[in-house]
Amino acid sequence: MAKRDRKKQQKHRLELRKNAQTRSRQSDLTQRFRQDGSVDDASPHGERISGKGRLSRKRTVVGEQVGDETTGFSVLPEIDKSECLPGRVLNVRGLTSTVRTDDGRTYECATRRLLKTLSIDQRHVVAAGDRVWFLPDGAEGRIERVEPRRGILSRTSRSRQHIIVTNVDQVLVVMSAVEPDLKPHLIDRFLITAARSGITPLIVITKVDLLDHAPLQPTLSVFSQMGYDLLLVSATTGFNVDRVRRRLRDRESVVAGQSGVGKSSLLNAIEPGLRLRTNEVSLETQKGKHTTTTAELLPLSDGGYVVDTPGIRQFQLWDVIPEEVAGYFRDLRPYVNLCRFPDCTHMHETDCAVKDAIADGRLDARRYESYCHLFEGDLV
Repeated sequence: MAKRDRKKQQKHRLELRKNAQTRSRQSDLTQRFRQDGSVDDASPHGERISGKGRLSRKRTVVGEQVGDETTGFSVLPEIDKSECLPGRVLNVRGLTSTVRTDDGRTYECATRRLLKTLSIDQRHVVAAGDRVWFLPDGAEGRIERVEPRRGILSRTSRSRQHIIVTNVDQVLVVMSAVEPDLKPHLIDRFLITAARSGITPLIVITKVDLLDHAPLQPTLSVFSQMGYDLLLVSATTGFNVDRVRRRLRDRESVVAGQSGVGKSSLLNAIEPGLRLRTNEVSLETQKGKHTTTTAELLPLSDGGYVVDTPGIRQFQLWDVIPEEVAGYFRDLRPYVNLCRFPDCTHMHETDCAVKDAIADGRLDARRYESYCHLFEGDLV
């Protein structure tokens, strides 16, 4: 076993982030000399520009290579586990992450510079829910390594992957019946992300005490017919709160949805001891205010964890191309292979089985509109 571990710990050349280092000499010395004849005598007289110099965009890292890059890194850096402690990231605030050990101690940790300078597709190196190894120093510490992830909920932000939470097995897609109004297109985006990450989705519709359920049934019944679990809930009256509490028991879940739908209010009703801050929805814009500012891992008294996340007004899919979208729609999927053309986009082609099913009433037209919205909008 020891021989096998030594083989895994190898040297790897990894890319660094761009602009991680600056040149030691200014590039405008000649121009300045021609203008006023001055030269900065304090500037270095030489500069290494070889592959091993300070300007190198690569670095040699000793560690174990990860085939599927589930951490965002292709290599897990070698660490001394006798000096480090394992923990779980509860939240990330700026440059500091709160890490909780298995025995309940918490540490405020910075992140190792190596992890921050390696070139990755993610906006942030560490995310809520990460399992990490950190080097403790009193009540503080330094995260040395991020372990392989599973159950990642992420979106696209500024052309990079914004990881909201990791290592969860269930996502509660929380939408409100009113104030703000229900958005089926946003539900579809969360369902696609859950399918890609292997996370079980549960659709939760809040504030059902504010209106009659009947107008919602045509829209919601479509999701139920596709096999998705769906609950109508009221945090104010307590309607179906117990059913949601049972779904969270002994599981690692994330609560996600747009601002103002009542995510924090629902969690307060499920676990009163949390005392999460809440706020009212703007009557003018029908949009919620960002009361929750960062994703935070919260332990539950009945067992398990739940992650309360900031409200999301835009949820652009990460790493999904337009040609893949139809395969994630459970109701469209049976008709995809029946089209005349194997690369049919189901938009303008003739002899399209998806469009024929809609014309015959076998598919809900609103579902097709949602597909077109994703295909032509977020993913092009």
